[in-house]
Amino acid sequence: MAEPPPAEPAGREVRDRLSLWDRRPQPAAPLSDRQTDSVLELKAAAENLPVPPELPIEDLCSLTSQSLTVTLTATVPESTEDVLLKGFAVLGMEDERIETAQQFFSWFAQVQTQMDQDEGAKYRQMRDYLSGFQEQCDAILNDVNSALQHLESLQKQYLFVSTKTGTLHEACEQLLKEQSELVDLAENIQQKLSYFNELENINTKLNSPTLSVNSEGFIPMLAKLDDCIAYISSHPNFKDYPVYLIKFKQCLSKAMHLIKTYTVNTLQNLTSQLMKRDPSAVPNSDNAFTLFYVKFRAAAPKVRTLIEQVEQRSEKMPEYQQVLNEIHQCYLDQRELLLGPSIASTVTELTSQNNRDHCALVRSGCAFMVHVCQDEHQLYNEFFTKPTPKLDELLEKLCLSLYDVLRPMIIHVIHLETLSELCGILKNEMLEDHVQNNAEQLGAFAAGVKQMLEDVQERLVYRTHIYIQTDITGYKPAPGDLAYPDKLEMMEQIAQTLKEEQKKLPSEASFSDVRLEDPESCSLVKSGSAESLNPRHQTTISPADLHGMWYPTVRRTLVCLSKLYRCIDRAVFQGLSQEALSACIRSLLGAADSIGKNKTQVDGQLFLIKHLLILREQIAPFHTDFTIKEISLDLKKTRDAAFKILNPKTVSRFFRLNSNNALIQFLLEGTPEIREHYIDSKKDVDRHLKSACEQFIQQQTKQFIEQLEEFMTKVAALKTMATQGGPKYSLSQQPWAQPAKINDLVSSTYKTIKTKLPSTLRSMSLYLSNKDTELILFKPVRNNIQQMFQKLHAVLKEEFSNEDLQIIACPSMEQVNLLLSMSK
Repeated sequence: MAEPPPAEPAGREVRDRLSLWDRRPQPAAPLSDRQTDSVLELKAAAENLPVPPELPIEDLCSLTSQSLTVTLTATVPESTEDVLLKGFAVLGMEDERIETAQQFFSWFAQVQTQMDQDEGAKYRQMRDYLSGFQEQCDAILNDVNSALQHLESLQKQYLFVSTKTGTLHEACEQLLKEQSELVDLAENIQQKLSYFNELENINTKLNSPTLSVNSEGFIPMLAKLDDCIAYISSHPNFKDYPVYLIKFKQCLSKAMHLIKTYTVNTLQNLTSQLMKRDPSAVPNSDNAFTLFYVKFRAAAPKVRTLIEQVEQRSEKMPEYQQVLNEIHQCYLDQRELLLGPSIASTVTELTSQNNRDHCALVRSGCAFMVHVCQDEHQLYNEFFTKPTPKLDELLEKLCLSLYDVLRPMIIHVIHLETLSELCGILKNEMLEDHVQNNAEQLGAFAAGVKQMLEDVQERLVYRTHIYIQTDITGYKPAPGDLAYPDKLEMMEQIAQTLKEEQKKLPSEASFSDVRLEDPESCSLVKSGSAESLNPRHQTTISPADLHGMWYPTVRRTLVCLSKLYRCIDRAVFQGLSQEALSACIRSLLGAADSIGKNKTQVDGQLFLIKHLLILREQIAPFHTDFTIKEISLDLKKTRDAAFKILNPKTVSRFFRLNSNNALIQFLLEGTPEIREHYIDSKKDVDRHLKSACEQFIQQQTKQFIEQLEEFMTKVAALKTMATQGGPKYSLSQQPWAQPAKINDLVSSTYKTIKTKLPSTLRSMSLYLSNKDTELILFKPVRNNIQQMFQKLHAVLKEEFSNEDLQIIACPSMEQVNLLLSMSK
């Protein structure tokens, strides 16, 4: 009974020691990750052990839920006794019986020992298995260590052999390198000596009497000479550098002299042959000009190759550039010698042929110079490949001969048409057409044309100022110019006659149309002429719309502006247009006053409205600003300060030594101001047009309903007095408001409208001849009449009885509207 107790402490001690193996943080026997995974796998396999078959079935209920999950392989015995017998049989105690506690503990100890042995069998088996692997790994490790020792020995031997081989290889490379350096040195010396050795060969060739610049060996010799000079110049550290450089330069000078002599002699011989060919021939004939170019073009290939060689080297050496400049100068001198007299005689001949036609002279002279410039550039390109500014200088000098002839004629032209046409020829035909399409060849010609154009524009501006002063501002109208509306009625009768003839002769209708439409005015007159008031197209033509029927100052102003628009700068055009339009408006105002005095006020107003409409329509296509800025000096402050300082009270303040000194105040307060004023001609036209329309509307309204306006004014005054505390009134009791008198007033007004309105509309149709414009101009008059009758109806209905209204017999609004619409 005393044996089991010592076994339990011993097992606990063993378990405590085992737990120290992996206790953290300082485990006694730390395991690697792989070992830890193996232990965990073993633990997982050990947890699923089957239930011992000798365990009594009654004790199954004491097992944990985890133990119950294990499948029992043994067959459940039929009774507890069978189970116990089998368990004892397994333990070899089938013949023993447990009767005492000591026997039970002994049996239990055996059962526990048996269970421990069964549990540790797998671990011992695995330990033995792993021990076998460990022995194999130790054997492999020993083999590897032995192999590493052999490899280390081989590596030492390899390093020894490699070191010896590398030393030998380096020695060989050093020998090869020294050999290559010696070879390169020898070649370099030989190459350097070759440039110096060429001196004797080049000298021999240059001094040879049979040497020609056209020979095949001259250009290669020239190239070799250039190479030698370039090489020696790039090595100034050589011992004989100065000596050889001077010698090579001397050779180059000889070669350049040969080239220059050959080229200059060729050009001079050509010029001599052409000038001596036929002294009696006319120098400006077409054959002479053709010969000048044909001969030079034929000789160009002889010298082009040499000149091309010089041009290619001109940027590298100054000697070549100097020779090229001399060749250029010689070529241009020979061309000037040939062309100068010929061009001068040609210009003189053109001047004699077109002495009275300046435009034809300018056009033919400029066309001649265009051909000369183009031909000279083409001929120059036959000899040279690089341009030179000297050619343009020569051409400018040749063009100057034309300018010298034309300028005296230009500054004496007085007609604006001629000057504007000259501007168009120079600006459009020459600069825009010819020069823009060939700017490179016509650069010199463009400079002369621009100078000529500036002179023409300056003359045009000057003549325009005089034209505005004499022909617009100072225009004195003839009686026929102010014969309105007689001339319009006459033209209308002529147009009617032409229409009747057109019906009789349909085949000749086109001729009548042309005569009526006045083709000379197509550039200025537009169908309708209602401007912004009439956006729609009209097929009929008013007599006032014909160019010849315009007032002369309007026609002159528009013709002047149309000629100036494309000829001068925009800023100059703005100033001239403002001056011309202002003068034209002043002349129209004067003419309208004269017509109003001679005929009727309506004729004067419609004349002014019509011509202002024409003026505004015709200046609309000019895409420019008609605004100019005028600067004036305002001396108002200076005047006020002067009056203040002349005041006797300020004399005592002249010599005060403070800010209240009168002289200082005069200097500070009396400074003149500079003011800027902007004048817009288009707005000025619109302003006068608006004023003329308003005057026409007011005058016509007054003509038709002046009596009604006076009556309504008296009624309004009577009402005002009553509302301001005056006596009460009865309109019917007023002596001037009796029904019979109102009836006379209304009848007279109605009769006036009926009789005078057709003549007014007839005048509007005669002057304006545009239904839309007439309607717009007459609409305010009609509205004023309608509003006046509406006010009258309201007053009559309010102040008079039905019997009085019958006596008054005022026309209804329908009657008034019918009268206005029928008359319209």
